Amino acid sequence: MERIGIRELRNNASRVVRRAQAGHRIVITVDGVPAARIGPLDDGHPDRTLDDLIAAGLVIPPRTTVPPARPHPVPAPSGESSIEVLRRDRDR
Repeated sequence: MERIGIRELRNNASRVVRRAQAGHRIVITVDGVPAARIGPLDDGHPDRTLDDLIAAGLVIPPRTTVPPARPHPVPAPSGESSIEVLRRDRDR
């Protein structure tokens, strides 16, 4: 993987982004220490599913399943509509 310093990135950002777009992965260093990585957006597997990622060992599946939490409705003060409550809150 190619390594470049932050100053070189600043001076040649367009070239570096074009290299990343072409598929290269570039490590950005700050004072010689790796700080970030620039690479292509497409990882080469655009159609990967969660099951594919689990099978590849990239994702750990949950141990248990929990149903989604249900929202708890909050009643508006007597006589007010939801829009009136929202307008009053926004005016604060």
